[in-house]
Amino acid sequence: MTRLLLLIDIQRDYFPGGRHPLVDPDAAADAASRLLAAFRTAGERVVHVQHVSSGPDAAFFAAGTPGVEFDPRVAPDGSEDVIVKHQPNAFLGTGLEALLRAAAPDEIVVAGMMSSMCVDATVRAASDLGFRLAVAQDACAAPDLGYDGRTVPGAQVHLAFMAALDGTYARVADVDALAAELAPAF
Repeated sequence: MTRLLLLIDIQRDYFPGGRHPLVDPDAAADAASRLLAAFRTAGERVVHVQHVSSGPDAAFFAAGTPGVEFDPRVAPDGSEDVIVKHQPNAFLGTGLEALLRAAAPDEIVVAGMMSSMCVDATVRAASDLGFRLAVAQDACAAPDLGYDGRTVPGAQVHLAFMAALDGTYARVADVDALAAELAPAF
């Protein structure tokens, strides 16, 4: 079975000091880094997705700012594909679908940020396009969200989105389980 790792928006603006910090982004980035190492060791393909806001008044991920850069723990190694997107769904206006069709993996493993926005939108779109997916839940992070005058804690936001994806759009698993499938000795 061939797998492809799709790392979505693990960029500096989501970390402490950035323009839109998430809840526990460092734990998610550490887990994503372990998964990336497993994919590289197994010789499986890796694709990085980078969000660059296109508007001049971007709240975060503004072109040319440090916040748009990949977190160093999961930065592309120079041989890996990078897809730049401007919308939450990584398929909109990009060459991602063509790249994935050409690669033809048996399964796409997704990790990234935000669980409640770009990860969710991309996983649902990929499923609708017929791709088989797994989501590395501990390699994803979400923000606290406000609704109706209340705050929904980021950990709860993340769990709700993982629960919604699991079984319908993707299988949701931990990084260690997914890495073990690639290389049992990893």
